[in-house]
Amino acid sequence: MTMFKNILIEHIADGGICVVKVSRPTALNALNTETLTELRTALKAASKDPSVRVVVLTGDGDKSFVAGADIREMKDLNTPGGIAFAQLGHSVTKLLELMNKPTIAAVNGFALGGGTELAVSCDFILASEKAVFGQPEVGLGVIPGFGGTIRLAKFVGFPMAKELIFSGRRINAQEALALGLANHVFPAEGFMDKVMELARSISAQSLSAVAKAKQLLNEFSETTGLTFKLDAEAHAFGQLFGTHDQKEGMSAFVDKRKPAFQR
Repeated sequence: MTMFKNILIEHIADGGICVVKVSRPTALNALNTETLTELRTALKAASKDPSVRVVVLTGDGDKSFVAGADIREMKDLNTPGGIAFAQLGHSVTKLLELMNKPTIAAVNGFALGGGTELAVSCDFILASEKAVFGQPEVGLGVIPGFGGTIRLAKFVGFPMAKELIFSGRRINAQEALALGLANHVFPAEGFMDKVMELARSISAQSLSAVAKAKQLLNEFSETTGLTFKLDAEAHAFGQLFGTHDQKEGMSAFVDKRKPAFQR
């Protein structure tokens, strides 16, 4: 069995459920290159494992699902590095979206930036009452780079996706439910029990039928091609690295001060 540094894997044998937990407690489960690479390896393995019928993605601990990408790692990237980082993120989110098994995001706390992007890559989102969502990238001088400019609108519609991305504001679990971002909101106490209850109800169905339904629903939602849109996002994300606003925004975040953007 592959051992990971930043993620935990739990197999629920009686339901064929694979629980993948992002586990970087000192960084609120933020995504760095190592964590994204481990996630990609784990998700590829789950997609090929015949004993796995449902994949549940969550965060370790009770504070954070994924608090975003690791800004301390990102702040010194140049354009090629930014593009490569976005493409690595896309390799993970595409696995969640396109694997032939249902994927559930169990959002137990902060899901900001890359955290929201991981969540909207899953087939649907279940939120704890403590969940907080947001795409704060514009406040760092960049844009969502792991598929947020494409997938968020599939959940909340284009006008609301634009509002959330342009403003960078955070929304709580109840607003996420009202917007259609989350399917359900459950109490924090016993949250994963509720998630497992729904995961088991899905795992009891015909996996071949569920997989075909997922494929058709995904195809219906695509109009100009997922790969084309993700490539465009990755390059736009990368082009913002090396700009004054990106360096200022991320340095200000690390220094815990207000950024002074040029434009």
